[in-house]
Amino acid sequence: MTIDYTPKGVCSTRIQVTVEDGIIKSCQFTNGCNGNTQGVSRLVEGMKAEDAIAKLEGIRCGFKSTSCPDQLAIALKQAL
Repeated sequence: MTIDYTPKGVCSTRIQVTVEDGIIKSCQFTNGCNGNTQGVSRLVEGMKAEDAIAKLEGIRCGFKSTSCPDQLAIALKQAL
């Protein structure tokens, strides 16, 4: 299943994540901090979606109440 998620409250404008049998197969952010979002994407690929949610949920970016990793956790919850 591929989710096309529109993040809220962060610099990235789109997250596309593919989950098959509970495993993250691919993850791509549009906009945002390019190096950071590429790093997050590569780290979560091959990971169990539930494990990624547990690690990423609640991360904040500076003064914001959320972050791109936190928004990815929200997208993954939708995928599950």
